[in-house]
Amino acid sequence: MKIFTSAQIHELDKYTIEHEPIKSIDLMERAAKTLTQTITDHWSNATPVIVFAGPGNNGGDALAVSRMLIDRGYDVKVYLFNISGHLSNDCATNKARLTDKRSKALIEVTQEFEPPQLEANMLVIDGLFGSGLNKPLAGGFASLVKYINASPSKVVSIDVPSGLMTEDNTYNVRANIIRADMTLTLQHQKLSFLFAENQQFIGQMKVLDIRLSKEGVEKIDANYTLLEESDVLPRLQKRDPFAHKGKMGNALIIAGSYGMGGASVLATKACLRSGAGKVTVHTPKGNNIIMQISVPEAVIQFDKEETTFSEAVDTEDFNAVGIGPGLGTSEQTAIAIIAQLRRTQCPLVADADAINILATHRAWLQQLPKGIILTPHPKEFERLEGRCTDSFERLMKARDLAQRLQCYIILKGHHSSLCLPDGHIIFNTTGNAGMATAGSGDVLTGIITGLLARGYKQEDACIIGMYLHGLAGDFAARDLGEESVIASDLIQYLPQAFKRLYE
Repeated sequence: MKIFTSAQIHELDKYTIEHEPIKSIDLMERAAKTLTQTITDHWSNATPVIVFAGPGNNGGDALAVSRMLIDRGYDVKVYLFNISGHLSNDCATNKARLTDKRSKALIEVTQEFEPPQLEANMLVIDGLFGSGLNKPLAGGFASLVKYINASPSKVVSIDVPSGLMTEDNTYNVRANIIRADMTLTLQHQKLSFLFAENQQFIGQMKVLDIRLSKEGVEKIDANYTLLEESDVLPRLQKRDPFAHKGKMGNALIIAGSYGMGGASVLATKACLRSGAGKVTVHTPKGNNIIMQISVPEAVIQFDKEETTFSEAVDTEDFNAVGIGPGLGTSEQTAIAIIAQLRRTQCPLVADADAINILATHRAWLQQLPKGIILTPHPKEFERLEGRCTDSFERLMKARDLAQRLQCYIILKGHHSSLCLPDGHIIFNTTGNAGMATAGSGDVLTGIITGLLARGYKQEDACIIGMYLHGLAGDFAARDLGEESVIASDLIQYLPQAFKRLYE
């Protein structure tokens, strides 16, 4: 599913109006009907409703919803803010329609504003500003937002919580953004909704289908995409019924300093569970017992050192390499890692300490092979590219780095984002807060390495890998509860995730 910018949302509206064809006021009426139905599904007409409408089309939506709620027997009071003396055409039309319906319900604010008392039993509908907002709220509107946020009333925002911009909120004033209990966004989720720091403003989010042009959606190019199951299924490879382990890929996992043997166990098990025919783990001699007992299916290749990864190894016989989990950041290990990255010819996944080492040896970034997959969590990425004010800035830095290095970067998080070398960004939709546990990233490294060994291209391995990783986490949380999920549970539920996709 495409995620459109505010400019593209306007373009899609315009395309729908021109090609359906439909008048803009009728499209607004269609949206209002869907909004009204959703509101009435959640709140009965015993709930007093206060509506705050702005002068643009978001305010027009709010006025149309107000009229429809009145028709359904709701007690509605509407405040229309017309400070500049100019309303959008459709907002003005809906003002007239509401006035004809029930003139006493509408108070038009042009100068002074006496705010209504907001009680706990009331519903506030926020229709002040929508997806077209491009600067922080200030002055009277900022004061109104703070007043609403301080009230005990439930708040429903139309399309976007007022004050929140659809993409970049890096320099926004967060105290001046509506904190909605529910956001009813129109047709498509907005980019800013995917960032963790903005969840406090959105509340429960519902995407409402207002039947914008499907042809328009297809024609408008989007740089951001939400990953859906239908995007994953066509990428899956079928296993040859006559396959043997030699045909199913040979993977190498380089992981686990002494004391961090668990990282090598998790990555190796996940790699095996992802269908690789053979998995070799290169690890210090001190991890011998834990590896032999925990993963008897793996081939163990010992480093010459007892406790660290100290020297690059030959990868000629391998189809994919995963490197980094639990390796540590000693200078000896750092030199071994860059030597390994330089000499490896097959597809590579670099995670954890491999990324931390690159962060302290930034000149080495230029030596990375094209097509390498980096899987940092936010802190690891900031060590690599510097501190970021918010998720949007971090995402833009990751996009630029992926283009500059011609690599693949998976920024891990609630909506993990895959930055492709061509600048496109794909957001994952599986996973849950239960996966916020040590070792989850090691499992992802193993899954993607296993898929690469199977013969998947880098883009497909990343897309399938992060979707499977989150899906396994969802199955684990369903059965165990989010509080109790640990990284090894993700491996345990990986077969169920594969079965779900293949069936």
